[in-house]
Amino acid sequence: MSDTAVLGGGCFWCVEAVLRGMRGILSLTPGYAGGDTEAPTYKQVCSGQTGHAEVVEVEFDPEIISYKNFLKVFFTLHDPTTLNRQGNDIGTQYRSVIFYKDENQKKTAETVKTEIEKENIWGAPLVTIIAPLTTFWPAEKMHHDYYEQNPGTGYCAAVIAPKVAKMRKIFAAHYAL
Repeated sequence: MSDTAVLGGGCFWCVEAVLRGMRGILSLTPGYAGGDTEAPTYKQVCSGQTGHAEVVEVEFDPEIISYKNFLKVFFTLHDPTTLNRQGNDIGTQYRSVIFYKDENQKKTAETVKTEIEKENIWGAPLVTIIAPLTTFWPAEKMHHDYYEQNPGTGYCAAVIAPKVAKMRKIFAAHYAL
């Protein structure tokens, strides 16, 4: 049995790359959610005019990694204290967001967010939005497995590779050998 989660933590290339190889992750699909435009394109979303966030739909096995533990990884893989920004990526499409599909996911997301805030890990209030998932739109194929296919590009080498290395070190027990 599997479950799904839709999360936005800045650039979907980064989120997908960090989650790839984690135990219990069955599939990863970059895409868009939270906006008003039907079937948006990357170019439209990057314009900031559609209201969508870059997200990753994650299919996972809750017997291997619970939704709660998965969210703890999510709150570590990006900076949930910066509004509409991750590093040099600026705009509402880069917002920190958890799109829930049911009340259980909503409650779990709220609980984990509260726990992270109480621990004051980030030293600032969390701005992560917790919102209902209406529609998930898969991104164009060129964005799937982007880091795996383009590791030598400037953005991948300078931004994604260090983030992947950091997360694999912090959460080593969650990654397959």
